[in-house]
Amino acid sequence: MEKKRKSVLKRIMIGMLITLIVAILCVVGMFWKTIHNAVGVTKQEDGLYSLEYKGDYKLDQFLESGGASTDMAVADFVINDLFHGIIDLNLQGRTFGCSTISGVSDTGDALFGRNFDWGHCTALIVKTKPENGYASISTVNMDFLNVGLSFLPENLRLRLLAGATPYAPLDGMNEKGLTVAVNMIEDRPGFSQDSGKTDLTTTTIVRVLLDRAANVEEAIALLQAYDLHASMGMMVHFAISDADGNSVVAEYVNNELVITETPVVTNYYLSEGEKHGVGTDESHTRYDILIGLLEEKDTFTMEDIRDALSQVSKHNFNSPFASTEWSVVYNKDTGEVWYYHRENYEQVYRFTL
Repeated sequence: MEKKRKSVLKRIMIGMLITLIVAILCVVGMFWKTIHNAVGVTKQEDGLYSLEYKGDYKLDQFLESGGASTDMAVADFVINDLFHGIIDLNLQGRTFGCSTISGVSDTGDALFGRNFDWGHCTALIVKTKPENGYASISTVNMDFLNVGLSFLPENLRLRLLAGATPYAPLDGMNEKGLTVAVNMIEDRPGFSQDSGKTDLTTTTIVRVLLDRAANVEEAIALLQAYDLHASMGMMVHFAISDADGNSVVAEYVNNELVITETPVVTNYYLSEGEKHGVGTDESHTRYDILIGLLEEKDTFTMEDIRDALSQVSKHNFNSPFASTEWSVVYNKDTGEVWYYHRENYEQVYRFTL
């Protein structure tokens, strides 16, 4: 009897294993194109990955269809186009803090640094090279992409989600040296424009800017060409700079775009008027620190920008709820990109465009 029971259990276990293997093979087969387009998913360390996405993520089709005014509408497009309507993708997030700084090196290279402050997440560094746009490198918080594939190995999950990541960048630089970073402002409600133009959300406008703007002037023109809607209802502003040394923040006050020249952006309004200064006290402190550093010296190395980011990272403010998940230094002239993960400023991960 005992021998028979073990034989039955063995057959059940083998059956379950075969079922799991078949399920995985079915998923791989169905989404082979998406998996194939995600070249070289590399684990840099726990919580930090990189990949190159070489396929067409159909930005033209997305825009021609009217874009999207909500994160779920973006998800619907990605689900239908890449996941055949099967995978339940959800774009979501929570409040986050950030700091950016623009400087110039003694050889004239334009530099840009950015901290992304959040709870622990998986950060994905994404390289894209669309046929009808500029190559770029950007960073995605994978917490924003929630999907029911937990039974798959992490590397395979990231490859499956690769087709969605071009639609969810929070900062990046393109081959022309344009840099963009999303910074939150603790203010409600978020902006939501309605003038009849094509609709875009926070992260999809970042993708459009990286793909299609060579400088700040072109970026502003693109911002003016779309109706913008704040992702997840969060008020944000955009730090934008280029290889010519131009640096601005794009803010939405009463749903109107306002552009202000500034080399530093944190998490409060910089535009003059009724909203000026609205934001957290800590963000004012971080802004003052970074402005002070710019006033102290005329030129910076990439290491100097790194050190500036370290001075305003979360460990300096004894925050129990957040850390600086990534710090990135962009050289807009050479295409060099240096990443630092979770405030370890001794370990650098180097990329290039």
